[in-house]
Amino acid sequence: MIDWDDIDNVFLDMDGTLLDLNFDNRFWLEFVPQRYAERNGLSEEEAKRLLLPKFRAMEGKLEWYCLDYWSDQLDLDIPAMKQEISELIAVLPHVTEFLDAVRAIGKRLVLVTNAHRLSLGIKMEKTRLHVFFDSIVSSHDLNKPKEDPNFWSGLNALQPFTSEHTLLVDDSLPVLRSARSFGIRHLVAVRKHDSTRPVRQITEFKAIEDFREIMPGKLC
Repeated sequence: MIDWDDIDNVFLDMDGTLLDLNFDNRFWLEFVPQRYAERNGLSEEEAKRLLLPKFRAMEGKLEWYCLDYWSDQLDLDIPAMKQEISELIAVLPHVTEFLDAVRAIGKRLVLVTNAHRLSLGIKMEKTRLHVFFDSIVSSHDLNKPKEDPNFWSGLNALQPFTSEHTLLVDDSLPVLRSARSFGIRHLVAVRKHDSTRPVRQITEFKAIEDFREIMPGKLC
């Protein structure tokens, strides 16, 4: 699936690509509504009815990923709440093997995430994945989400790369479309981004269930 001789840079998403999206899904869809309900004297169902439209309205925007924004909007300490259930943060299968293999063949590894720096810090402290990367970039550093094609030109100014020799692996189809519009040549989607949910069917991009499918040195 990947011609590794043609790759110089490997850009990897974090949530749903390297890390199990179960943490984020449970946090935003269950834990936040529960705490919001407690704080405002609502049932959990009432809280969900109020919160889900607010969440959907921000999808694909930088605010959706901003913990400060949601702390202010919901009057909750979102970073502290993430720490409370941080035991749910988990690395997806075969991720560290893949990172080791990519480093072993001398490719440049960059973590490219929409995660807020506070969330990024919590997850790196928990997983220690930061030790594998040559650089880590949050979309908040560039003030644009990865869904915005202009994010990639900003990233190129910050971390220069050649689009035709760059691989991006991400679970978000809007992000992959944005990268494709910028000209990034090698794009791979993740079909199993949440361990508690079924494998997704993806036809628009090359797609993997786990990183063994694109492991450097894999015999086809």
